[in-house]
Amino acid sequence: MKISYNWLCSYLSVSPDVKELEKILTDCGLEVEKYEKVFSIEGGLTGLLVGRVTSCTKHPNADKLSLTKVDIGNESELQIVCGAPNVEKGQKVVVATIGTTLFPKNGEPFEIKKTKIRGEVSEGMICAEDEIGVGYSHEGIIVLTDTVSVGEPVANYFGVEEDYIFEIGLTPNRVDAASHIGVARDVVAVLALKQNMQLLKPCIEAFKTSAEKPKIEVIVQHLEACPRYSGIYISGVTVKESPQWLKNKLKFIGLKPINNIVDVTNFVLHELGQPLHAFDADKIEGNKVIVDTLTEGTIFETLDGVLRTLSANDLMICNEKEGMCIAGVFGGSKSGITQQTKNIFIESAYFNPAFIRRTSKKHALYTDASFRYERGADPNITIYALKRACLLIQEVGGGEMYSPIIDVYPNPINDCKINFDFEYLNKIAGNEIPIQVQKSIIKNLEIKIDSETATELQLSIPPFKVDVTRKVDVAEEILRIYGYDKIEIPILLHTTISTIQKPDKQKLLRSIFSYLISSGFSEILTNSLSNSAYYTNQPNAVKVLNALSSELDTLRASMLYGGLESIAYNMNRRNTNLKFFELGKVYTQNENKYEESEKLALFITGERFKESWNNPPMHSDIFELKGTVANLFTILSVCEKEVTTQYNLTLHGLQDAIEYSLKETPIAIIGNINKGLLKQFDIDKPVFFAEINIENLLKGLRTTGARYKDVSKFIGVRRDLAILFNKEIRFSEVKELAYKTEKKLLKEVQIFDVYEGKNIESGKKSYAIAFYLQNEAATLTDKEIENSMQKIQQAIEQQLGGKIRA
Repeated sequence: MKISYNWLCSYLSVSPDVKELEKILTDCGLEVEKYEKVFSIEGGLTGLLVGRVTSCTKHPNADKLSLTKVDIGNESELQIVCGAPNVEKGQKVVVATIGTTLFPKNGEPFEIKKTKIRGEVSEGMICAEDEIGVGYSHEGIIVLTDTVSVGEPVANYFGVEEDYIFEIGLTPNRVDAASHIGVARDVVAVLALKQNMQLLKPCIEAFKTSAEKPKIEVIVQHLEACPRYSGIYISGVTVKESPQWLKNKLKFIGLKPINNIVDVTNFVLHELGQPLHAFDADKIEGNKVIVDTLTEGTIFETLDGVLRTLSANDLMICNEKEGMCIAGVFGGSKSGITQQTKNIFIESAYFNPAFIRRTSKKHALYTDASFRYERGADPNITIYALKRACLLIQEVGGGEMYSPIIDVYPNPINDCKINFDFEYLNKIAGNEIPIQVQKSIIKNLEIKIDSETATELQLSIPPFKVDVTRKVDVAEEILRIYGYDKIEIPILLHTTISTIQKPDKQKLLRSIFSYLISSGFSEILTNSLSNSAYYTNQPNAVKVLNALSSELDTLRASMLYGGLESIAYNMNRRNTNLKFFELGKVYTQNENKYEESEKLALFITGERFKESWNNPPMHSDIFELKGTVANLFTILSVCEKEVTTQYNLTLHGLQDAIEYSLKETPIAIIGNINKGLLKQFDIDKPVFFAEINIENLLKGLRTTGARYKDVSKFIGVRRDLAILFNKEIRFSEVKELAYKTEKKLLKEVQIFDVYEGKNIESGKKSYAIAFYLQNEAATLTDKEIENSMQKIQQAIEQQLGGKIRA
């Protein structure tokens, strides 16, 4: 956002210098990204002086050139070759001396140099108006009035205005500073801590109307979208070019002057932060302004000549027959101000930010008005802004306030009430900030003190402070004005040393990402806003109030759907062999309590390896994904013996899902995405999905880190068993049971063969399993081995129905 130094200082009782202002703004949270010196005429006419032509003769070597002598107040006169037909002796002219840079109306800037023209030296240039940027004529040189003094800067003659423009990085929560008055308010609060300082707001006491009955009737049909609508009818205005002071104000901050009426509305917007809109009152059919929505699909032509298709949610300013303006966003082509306009209706309203944001985004219309409305304008400034605009319009365009101000405001928006105790701020700051300093800052920020005691204040927060709703927000307001650089670090710092070691989350995530990327996975980033249609069977999904669109109306409850959208997008572009991962938050609602958790999602589909002469095609499958998850557990030092699994689960969108738990806390799910869901995304290949709950996983991890372990001096043994199981028994169930049964000596369980076929009865399968036993303290005895294996065999037979094969 651009702020003019001169404009800003007009609201300050004492003006800081440019450098001091830069520091004040940055220190109080309005970071100055850059500032530059500007002029009302490009280049500021620097180096141009008033000269008097003392002689003028024909150039000896050119018929159309003149050889002149020009006095610019120096000891010696300049010889200048001039090609203008109107140059004469005795004229006072504009002289560009050697080294001066000119900024012509048409063309690039250029520097004046000493040169020879047709054999004669020329020590400068006598200028025409287009050559110095003050007009477009090139028919001859500028001839100045005789009242100007020789040697005087030409900038004085043309009234060149000089200013500094600050570009401020305005954060979304600081819409209260989206105007010159808003920025001035902060500057006053800062400077008032060391000197007497006042905010000089424009006076509107001269405002008066000449009639009692409104000329225009205002009807607000949609109070939720438009809580307040104010307006006034002005008759007999003259639409013309704005005066130079008004044009300069707008040009300095990057706005193009249009006409005096529109320029006033833009001026007030950037002065007070309140958007205004001017209608040609004679084009308001039925003399009624109606705030309502129009039928879905209505075509509306905006000021830029574009035909736009409206939705039923777009708030419109209408007359009895048609729409006139997209409320708070952009005007219409049929009701705007023209040179023929005589009577106008000025709108000053407060619109619901959610409605404006939605419409602005839908139509890709981002205006100064929508910028302020969608962040939260001040509902209680509409009348003041109207009166200010009316007085300025009378000043620059005449007219008469023919009717009283119309104000539709059935449900006034009240100030936010906050109890603020002085000691609370001192605790936050770690320093004692004097009570009088706290009160001074609060008052100068225009926060009203309703009552006070020796320890606290009862405050009324005005609506323009949209981000101040709690006492911690008040503390932040005070501290940014007081200055964070003034908060001293206490000599004695009291800290509590944590004795509980926790896993380094960022370090672990880097390890996970490094492994996944090296394994061929690509990271994706999807929107945390999702489509409610995905969660029709999930009542705990979190719906978004005033969603931007029907496709982004729910906070995602799973990482599944965003990933599928990315897969579909890639497959539509012939990119079919995919391995994706994404780290993100998911959101749920449980018994009126909102919860969020961090999940890591993995997706694989297509071929595992690219086809080559020595590599036959191999499709990705669930076992590939299980292996990836198992490797992640290994990297994170998850103890395999502590992980339990549940099989054949039917989860939303998945079939044959597996859930892993660590210390009885779910940490991951893996499954095939069902074909019905894939069909919704037009995906015709199997997709396998895993979702790891990062927070639950971290809770269950070992906190002591890696430990050194000696290679055992005592040799372990391996015992193999061939065991017959029902087909539905999984090897992981066997492994988990074995670890539970023999916790002391059993170190590892591996399957090395699965057999189904001849000599195996129907519905059965045979596992060949290796059991590795080792005693860390002594050599295993035959009896220990036999006892351990017997316990394992009995558990398998009794709990899983296994039979040992001979």
